[in-house]
Amino acid sequence: MSVTEILFTPLLKADSGRPLITHYDDAAGTRVELSRATVKNWAAKTANWLRDEHDVEPGDTVAVLLPAHWQTAGILLGAWWCGARVVVGSGSGENAKVAIVPPGGTADADVVAVASLHPMGLGSGAPVDYADDVRVHGDDFMPWEPVAGSSPALGDSGVDEVVAAARELGAKLGDEPRALSTVEWDSPSAVLEGFLAVLAAGGSLVQVSSPDAGRMAARRDAEKVTLQLG
Repeated sequence: MSVTEILFTPLLKADSGRPLITHYDDAAGTRVELSRATVKNWAAKTANWLRDEHDVEPGDTVAVLLPAHWQTAGILLGAWWCGARVVVGSGSGENAKVAIVPPGGTADADVVAVASLHPMGLGSGAPVDYADDVRVHGDDFMPWEPVAGSSPALGDSGVDEVVAAARELGAKLGDEPRALSTVEWDSPSAVLEGFLAVLAAGGSLVQVSSPDAGRMAARRDAEKVTLQLG
């Protein structure tokens, strides 16, 4: 099974309506909260889009060259769901089958799609626009074949290695943590520590972009945060 099926699907079965990610952009003054079910819809649309439009098969490389964001969460889970090998970080898009970049971003990949990172999920107007393109795809995803545990999933690590590392890190976070994080998902270790470990612990994430230090204490109280990452 894929990383998504192992670490994320159990959260849906337990309580699909619970928040999964609450994203603050302090520079823009925005707050967006997505439930587990809503993230699942984005992930399913992403997986269908990658497979059906761009022929991504298990083991193919998808470069996710985006900041930590609610859109990025759905993209990562969708890429893993269809069995892709995800690479992150500046310059990692070379030879990728699909690269997903922010507005103004570039990558040396077969297909380069732009994710707007708009708080309401609006498109960017790019020739290949992630938000606009995925909307026509289904909210459910059915893999054509199981993803092997040895299949590459994150950088040089296979599915089984990624899941084991996430569970090891998640065990240190406590049960169902509400984690406040400013960790950027720009390396495999950061994706594990700042995202997958929280999923493995059954928790939810309050992710802050362009953090305003003066707001963090009040935010911890308002969001009922139990721990802070980064």
